[in-house]
Amino acid sequence: MSYQSPYEIIAKGAESGRYRMSLPAWNILLRGGMAGAYIGMGAALMIIVSTGVATSLGKGMEQFIMGLVFPLGLILIVLTGAELFTGDAMLAPFAAFSYKCSWLAVFRLWILSYAGNIIGALGFAYLVTSGVLLQSGPDGFVANQYAVSMVTFAAEHCSYPGIPGIFSCFLKAIAAGWLLNLAVLLGICADDAIGKIVGIWFPAMAMVSTGFEHAITNACLIPAGLMAAPSLTFMQVAQVGPLAANLSWSAFFLNNLIPASVGNLVGGLVFSGLLLWVA
Repeated sequence: MSYQSPYEIIAKGAESGRYRMSLPAWNILLRGGMAGAYIGMGAALMIIVSTGVATSLGKGMEQFIMGLVFPLGLILIVLTGAELFTGDAMLAPFAAFSYKCSWLAVFRLWILSYAGNIIGALGFAYLVTSGVLLQSGPDGFVANQYAVSMVTFAAEHCSYPGIPGIFSCFLKAIAAGWLLNLAVLLGICADDAIGKIVGIWFPAMAMVSTGFEHAITNACLIPAGLMAAPSLTFMQVAQVGPLAANLSWSAFFLNNLIPASVGNLVGGLVFSGLLLWVA
């Protein structure tokens, strides 16, 4: 990957943002659906490969292993040109600043890519739940140990009680948006596939390993946990622990998805977008 000045990097990001805003609505929705599914692929993988790690190697190694594999989804997005809302939080404003594009076009891209991401993430959550987490038994579907890990993740990420908890989720989401957009920017500006993969991998790994909140990731994993939870046995619920009581669709929306989405937007728009532009 050849060296590029910060000005060249921002210029490439602005050009990418302008192109994305010029796409027809159906194309943005389609690309957004693909991106939501791709993020779900990396997110589901991190749950599967980290199952059981904490009991033998500790929580830190579990987080690190999750971070090692999560970038798969972001790599697929950047290399295939899919549309990720959290990346558009930075790229669209770059275009607005550079080319004086309409902010209505920016909001249009954000809304359509976000809607597509949620649809794709929910669709992949259903595939993972039905095909991986639940197995057919003589009395119906039976949840396996991967389902316990998924429900545990979902319960933990729905457990942000009250205003202080929601604010904590919001702050984690700002950091996630900041890191993820740096990964997107490095991936866009690299000249070859290896350079793109390396540029994406480190910030995305840091985002997951430190436990930050990414809305589109959660839009796949938490619904997967919600869909798998009714099939858990009493002993499996005990493995999840007392946080299982916090798992609900309302907690998913109010305690996680909404503050995480807003935080990701702020992280991309302000910390990865505006600050880079001003600097």
